[in-house]
Amino acid sequence: MATQTITMEPLSARIPSDLYLWLAQLQVDGATTNSDKLRVLLGQLKRQHDGAFDYVAAHGWARELTHRLREALVRIEGSEGRHSEVLSLLVEQVTTLMALVISSAPTTADEAAKLEDALVRRAALLSESLLRQATTGGAHAFDPEVVKRHLGPTVELASTLTTVNQGA
Repeated sequence: MATQTITMEPLSARIPSDLYLWLAQLQVDGATTNSDKLRVLLGQLKRQHDGAFDYVAAHGWARELTHRLREALVRIEGSEGRHSEVLSLLVEQVTTLMALVISSAPTTADEAAKLEDALVRRAALLSESLLRQATTGGAHAFDPEVVKRHLGPTVELASTLTTVNQGA
Protein backbone atom coordinates (compact mmCIF):
# COMPACT_ATOMS: atom_id res chain seq x y z
CA MET A 1 0.00 0.00 0.00
CA ALA A 2 1.51 3.33 -1.06
CA THR A 3 1.56 6.19 1.40
CA GLN A 4 0.44 9.58 0.20
CA THR A 5 3.01 12.34 0.58
CA ILE A 6 1.59 15.68 1.55
CA THR A 7 3.59 18.63 0.34
CA MET A 8 3.41 21.95 2.08
CA GLU A 9 2.88 25.08 0.01
CA PRO A 10 3.74 28.57 1.21
CA LEU A 11 0.90 31.04 1.61
CA SER A 12 1.28 34.72 2.20
CA ALA A 13 -1.58 37.04 3.04
CA ARG A 14 -2.15 40.41 4.59
CA ILE A 15 -4.97 40.49 7.12
CA PRO A 16 -6.46 43.28 9.26
CA SER A 17 -4.79 43.71 12.65
CA ASP A 18 -7.98 42.80 14.55
CA LEU A 19 -8.09 39.41 12.79
CA TYR A 20 -4.38 38.88 13.43
CA LEU A 21 -4.83 39.59 17.15
CA TRP A 22 -7.85 37.32 17.27
CA LEU A 23 -5.90 34.50 15.57
CA ALA A 24 -2.93 35.01 17.88
CA GLN A 25 -5.17 34.66 20.96
CA LEU A 26 -7.36 31.87 19.58
CA GLN A 27 -6.94 28.51 21.32
CA VAL A 28 -6.84 25.78 18.66
CA ASP A 29 -6.30 22.14 19.64
CA GLY A 30 -2.99 20.89 18.28
CA ALA A 31 -1.80 24.30 17.10
CA THR A 32 0.50 26.78 18.79
CA THR A 33 1.75 29.08 16.02
CA ASN A 34 -0.41 31.23 13.77
CA SER A 35 0.74 29.08 10.85
CA ASP A 36 -0.38 25.91 12.69
CA LYS A 37 -3.69 27.54 13.57
CA LEU A 38 -4.29 28.59 9.99
CA ARG A 39 -3.62 25.01 8.79
CA VAL A 40 -6.07 23.59 11.36
CA LEU A 41 -8.73 26.20 10.62
CA LEU A 42 -8.43 25.74 6.85
CA GLY A 43 -8.72 21.99 7.37
CA GLN A 44 -11.90 22.53 9.40
CA LEU A 45 -13.26 24.82 6.69
CA LYS A 46 -12.51 22.20 4.05
CA ARG A 47 -14.27 19.49 6.08
CA GLN A 48 -17.18 21.89 6.57
CA HIS A 49 -17.41 22.49 2.83
CA ASP A 50 -16.99 18.81 1.99
CA GLY A 51 -19.55 17.92 4.64
CA ALA A 52 -22.16 20.02 2.90
CA PHE A 53 -22.60 17.17 0.42
CA ASP A 54 -22.33 14.06 2.57
CA TYR A 55 -24.42 13.18 5.64
CA VAL A 56 -21.64 11.33 7.49
CA ALA A 57 -19.15 14.17 6.95
CA ALA A 58 -21.82 16.75 7.89
CA HIS A 59 -22.55 14.81 11.08
CA GLY A 60 -18.85 14.75 11.94
CA TRP A 61 -18.61 18.48 11.31
CA ALA A 62 -21.68 19.17 13.46
CA ARG A 63 -20.12 17.10 16.26
CA GLU A 64 -16.94 19.15 15.85
CA LEU A 65 -18.95 22.35 16.22
CA THR A 66 -20.47 21.09 19.47
CA HIS A 67 -17.15 19.78 20.83
CA ARG A 68 -16.68 22.66 23.31
CA LEU A 69 -20.16 22.12 24.72
CA ARG A 70 -19.69 18.37 25.02
CA GLU A 71 -16.32 18.85 26.70
CA ALA A 72 -17.75 21.42 29.14
CA LEU A 73 -20.54 19.00 30.08
CA VAL A 74 -17.99 16.23 30.74
CA ARG A 75 -16.06 18.64 32.99
CA ILE A 76 -19.23 19.50 34.92
CA GLU A 77 -20.06 15.84 35.34
CA GLY A 78 -16.52 15.11 36.55
CA SER A 79 -16.29 18.01 38.96
CA GLU A 80 -19.87 18.17 40.26
CA GLY A 81 -21.04 14.60 39.72
CA ARG A 82 -24.13 15.84 37.87
CA HIS A 83 -25.34 14.78 34.43
CA SER A 84 -28.28 15.83 32.29
CA GLU A 85 -29.88 13.20 30.07
CA VAL A 86 -32.08 15.99 28.72
CA LEU A 87 -29.17 18.14 27.59
CA SER A 88 -27.34 15.12 26.15
CA LEU A 89 -30.32 14.01 24.08
CA LEU A 90 -30.95 17.57 22.88
CA VAL A 91 -27.35 17.97 21.72
CA GLU A 92 -27.43 14.59 19.95
CA GLN A 93 -30.72 15.26 18.17
CA VAL A 94 -29.74 18.81 17.19
CA THR A 95 -26.43 17.47 15.82
CA THR A 96 -28.29 14.92 13.72
CA LEU A 97 -30.87 17.45 12.54
CA MET A 98 -28.08 19.86 11.55
CA ALA A 99 -26.31 17.12 9.60
CA LEU A 100 -29.50 16.19 7.75
CA VAL A 101 -30.18 19.82 6.79
CA ILE A 102 -26.58 20.65 5.87
CA SER A 103 -26.12 17.56 3.69
CA SER A 104 -29.42 17.90 1.84
CA ALA A 105 -30.19 19.70 -1.40
CA PRO A 106 -33.25 17.94 -2.79
CA THR A 107 -33.86 18.37 -6.51
CA THR A 108 -37.25 16.67 -6.68
CA ALA A 109 -40.40 16.63 -4.62
CA ASP A 110 -39.72 12.96 -3.79
CA GLU A 111 -36.28 13.84 -2.39
CA ALA A 112 -37.81 16.73 -0.44
CA ALA A 113 -40.42 14.33 0.95
CA LYS A 114 -37.65 11.94 2.09
CA LEU A 115 -35.84 14.80 3.83
CA GLU A 116 -39.10 15.92 5.40
CA ASP A 117 -39.72 12.37 6.63
CA ALA A 118 -36.23 12.12 8.15
CA LEU A 119 -36.52 15.51 9.87
CA VAL A 120 -40.00 14.84 11.25
CA ARG A 121 -38.88 11.39 12.45
CA ARG A 122 -35.95 12.96 14.33
CA ALA A 123 -38.14 15.75 15.73
CA ALA A 124 -40.68 13.13 16.85
CA LEU A 125 -37.92 11.11 18.55
CA LEU A 126 -36.83 14.26 20.35
CA SER A 127 -40.40 15.01 21.44
CA GLU A 128 -40.89 11.42 22.58
CA SER A 129 -37.69 11.56 24.62
CA LEU A 130 -38.72 14.83 26.26
CA LEU A 131 -42.21 13.51 26.99
CA ARG A 132 -40.63 10.43 28.59
CA GLN A 133 -38.62 12.77 30.84
CA ALA A 134 -41.87 14.56 31.78
CA THR A 135 -43.48 11.34 33.06
CA THR A 136 -41.28 11.25 36.14
CA GLY A 137 -41.39 13.50 39.19
CA GLY A 138 -38.44 15.44 37.81
CA ALA A 139 -36.51 15.16 34.59
CA HIS A 140 -32.96 13.84 34.67
CA ALA A 141 -31.65 17.34 33.98
CA PHE A 142 -29.65 20.09 35.60
CA ASP A 143 -33.05 21.72 36.23
CA PRO A 144 -35.49 18.85 36.97
CA GLU A 145 -38.50 21.07 36.15
CA VAL A 146 -37.25 22.31 32.75
CA VAL A 147 -39.14 19.73 30.68
CA LYS A 148 -42.48 20.08 32.46
CA ARG A 149 -42.17 23.88 32.38
CA HIS A 150 -41.82 23.94 28.60
CA LEU A 151 -43.87 20.92 27.53
CA GLY A 152 -47.17 21.99 29.12
CA PRO A 153 -48.66 23.42 25.90
CA THR A 154 -47.37 20.42 23.90
CA VAL A 155 -49.05 17.94 26.26
CA GLU A 156 -52.24 20.02 26.09
CA LEU A 157 -52.16 19.97 22.27
CA ALA A 158 -51.47 16.23 22.23
CA SER A 159 -54.44 15.50 24.48
CA THR A 160 -56.65 17.69 22.27
CA LEU A 161 -55.39 15.81 19.21
CA THR A 162 -56.28 12.49 20.85
CA THR A 163 -59.81 13.75 21.63
CA VAL A 164 -60.29 15.05 18.07
CA ASN A 165 -59.09 11.75 16.54
CA GLN A 166 -61.40 9.72 18.81
CA GLY A 167 -64.39 11.78 17.68
CA ALA A 168 -63.59 11.27 13.99
